[in-house]
Amino acid sequence: MKRTVFVEGGRTPFLRSQTDFTHYSAFDLGRLAVEGLITKSGLDPAWIDHVWFGNVIQDIHTTNIAREITLAAGLPPDTPATTISMACISSSMAATSAVQAIGSDDISGALVGGVEVMSDIPIRFRKRFRQKLLQSQKYRSAVDYLSFFRGLKPSDLLPEIPSITEFSTGETMGFSCDKMCAKYSIPRDEQDRFALRSHQLAAKATKSGHLAAEIFPICSSLSSQLIRSDNGIRGESSFEKLTSLKPAFAKPYGTVTAGNSSYLTDGASAALLMEETTARALDLRPKARFLAHTYVAQSPEEDLLIGPAKAIPIVLEQTGLSLEDIGVIELHEAFAGQVLTVLHALESEVFAQEVLGREKPIGRIPMEKINTLGGSLSIGHPFGATGVRLITTAANRLQRENARYALIAACAAGGQGHAMILERVD
Repeated sequence: MKRTVFVEGGRTPFLRSQTDFTHYSAFDLGRLAVEGLITKSGLDPAWIDHVWFGNVIQDIHTTNIAREITLAAGLPPDTPATTISMACISSSMAATSAVQAIGSDDISGALVGGVEVMSDIPIRFRKRFRQKLLQSQKYRSAVDYLSFFRGLKPSDLLPEIPSITEFSTGETMGFSCDKMCAKYSIPRDEQDRFALRSHQLAAKATKSGHLAAEIFPICSSLSSQLIRSDNGIRGESSFEKLTSLKPAFAKPYGTVTAGNSSYLTDGASAALLMEETTARALDLRPKARFLAHTYVAQSPEEDLLIGPAKAIPIVLEQTGLSLEDIGVIELHEAFAGQVLTVLHALESEVFAQEVLGREKPIGRIPMEKINTLGGSLSIGHPFGATGVRLITTAANRLQRENARYALIAACAAGGQGHAMILERVD
């Protein structure tokens, strides 16, 4: 297998939905992210053999948004492009699709990324009204049009606003997280402390410039102001403030709140991946190489977000590494309770034996290795973009911290999960 390296990556600022990116579409932000990557990396569009882009809530006008971004960002029109939708790990799958294609020598270079704009989600009419609209295309006379409203109720004219629930169970992800926290005995105060840690570390990383190094500044869609940083980070928050918030999902006794959950976010990410010898021949300086990755899934009815605890042991086994060998860890923070549940499961002998079929638990992950620049709780979580954001941060941390291996893991809707291991390239 050919070896794939991460050359460079970055993202737009991640902004809370309905703020400064309100007037941007997913196509707009995706294009800006790719243009930012081209500018930052000095990327020659001729190096790109394929584009993979993650996007979850798709606009009907840009269903293959990867292709539209490819054309708009100035890449050659003969560059194939694929859009991937796999919930919160969509751009993770975009990256590993490139890794597999490069590894099998199908291509030498790929552009990967993802985008989500929660400020501009598609809102549909209800089904009965949609059917009437489709039938009206066959109308020919005034009498036909007069019959349009026959059989319709006023409620049929109301819009259908998408909700973040599991189609198979009808449960919100937050409610599922509440169930996991109860099952694994993750107390509310631990969740609030983890959320506070995320915001404080992200605020510190913003001040130090570590996060700014990954951001492509772009103009607000509302003004000419240049946006250079994420706007959901609450470094001034306090444990007392977080503990005062009421449960958001399993009311009144749940432990998951708006303060210890990730929030709706607008943003895009992009990265350049190449075959290692090709990158060196082009005099590029790769930051990390991809060693292993896996995807897992289970029934979403129970432990919806436990996927990382199942995926992490697989990539460790694939590489022959242990948790002690890993110097950098980037975990997607859908909810504080979700991360803490995964960490608890990895230490649990019961989980190891009954779920993983292993005699001993995987082990404890030191908190000082995890998400040292903050995570999705504070930085934000544009569904389609988070995977490449995690990879970019992990690769940069490997270089900055002089660590050899990085572990990346994330949960996803539908009971899915993902894990990946990177190795620093000197």
